[in-house]
Amino acid sequence: MFEDAFRDGWGWWVIALAVGVPVLLVVLTELINGLRRRNNALAGPLRLLRNGVIPVGALFALLAFAIQSPAEQVWTRVVATVFGFLVILLLLSSFNVALFAHAAEDSWRKRIPTIFVEIARLVLVALGLALLFSWVWDADVGGLFTALGVGSIVIGLALQNAVGGVISGLLLLFEQPFKIGDFLDAAGVRGRVVEVNWRAVHIDTGSGIQIVPNSSLSGASFTNLSEPDGPYSASTSVKFSTDDPPHEVMALLVEVADALPMKVARERASVSYSGAGAYGVAIPVAGPSDASRALSTYLSWLWYAARRHGFALDGDATDPIAEPGRLAEALRSIASTLHLRDDDLEALLTASSLERYGVGEIVLPSGVVPDEVRVVVSGRAILSLEVDGGRVEFAAAEKGDIIGQTALTRERTQAVTVAGEILTVVVLPLATVDELIRTRPRLAAEIGESLELKRTLAADRLAALSLSRGSIGSR
Repeated sequence: MFEDAFRDGWGWWVIALAVGVPVLLVVLTELINGLRRRNNALAGPLRLLRNGVIPVGALFALLAFAIQSPAEQVWTRVVATVFGFLVILLLLSSFNVALFAHAAEDSWRKRIPTIFVEIARLVLVALGLALLFSWVWDADVGGLFTALGVGSIVIGLALQNAVGGVISGLLLLFEQPFKIGDFLDAAGVRGRVVEVNWRAVHIDTGSGIQIVPNSSLSGASFTNLSEPDGPYSASTSVKFSTDDPPHEVMALLVEVADALPMKVARERASVSYSGAGAYGVAIPVAGPSDASRALSTYLSWLWYAARRHGFALDGDATDPIAEPGRLAEALRSIASTLHLRDDDLEALLTASSLERYGVGEIVLPSGVVPDEVRVVVSGRAILSLEVDGGRVEFAAAEKGDIIGQTALTRERTQAVTVAGEILTVVVLPLATVDELIRTRPRLAAEIGESLELKRTLAADRLAALSLSRGSIGSR
């Protein structure tokens, strides 16, 4: 009997399956565990091989070769069909890992949309199953392919508009001329891309989400404002009077632009002069989302700065604070601060001036020796220390307070003074203030006390900041 078993061959199949399958499963288990620890994508196909292909293949071998069941038997055909289907899935999974799992970010394989891969996989599975049924069950699949071909043509003609949009979307996804987070100017819509799918692109315009069909984008030109890499340029045109010296105007335009908080660090604004009082300004900002805010702030600051320098922005040099009587009124409002007497007002009227600053403008930068002293008439200024690229507020200057006291001690400023709101100040030349101090010892003492108080406040703020950072770092 045993001789008959080995002579017929089924005995060897039983021994091979009884010994080989468990050994192969153990080896695959160890290999899969090792690949999973390294997060290797190959672990997926091997898991399918271990859990599906080998057990079903062993069952098929047992039925077909060991037990030698007839090929026409239903159970043999069912197991052969399942085994063939699992082999198809294994081949497709292995192909997917080999081609796409380790694709470089800038390669064509990485740019292929997932839906393309899924459609191709579905088509291959359908073709594989058709061939499998033809081999195992002797099914006639020729008619099926013919019906599918004719049906596809009919459906394509009926849905050509809808399908055209889908295909346009898929091609757009494959090409990837933009990505999530980029800023587009497309089809009259300008904003940031927040979602891209096979049908449409969702663009955040700042006032809502605009849905732009992919067919519209693929059939027309659009601008990717986020390309190429680097700072985005917020551009605007301004016009001054032809009487204003061009180089002085250009210096002012750059100075105001470089003070903007939205400007990219270590980048400078550029200005071009095209004649007839017309200038072009380009401000480097992080992206289009900052451009509108930067230009709005820039143009408002430029209005104040132009009038402080006596330039005619848009051909208009009039300034409300330059009206007769405004300076005399301002001097009377700060007379107690400077210990002024009635006979001092007339002299100060010719030596001093009024200036106004917009919200956020730098009134006095840090690291300079002032050659003027300013006294607040209205509004509020903020004194801040520049620390690690940011600003830390430590004091404020309000009506009657003096800005630029280090001019009297000939020292560099340690703080930056910024207009916290619309700020109006009286500007006094250093020589005028020196003369006031010489004849008013009490004024000199008050200025010295104020300067020392600000130094103390700045030191305390820095100490508190260091202590706070130390406590955070120790957690």
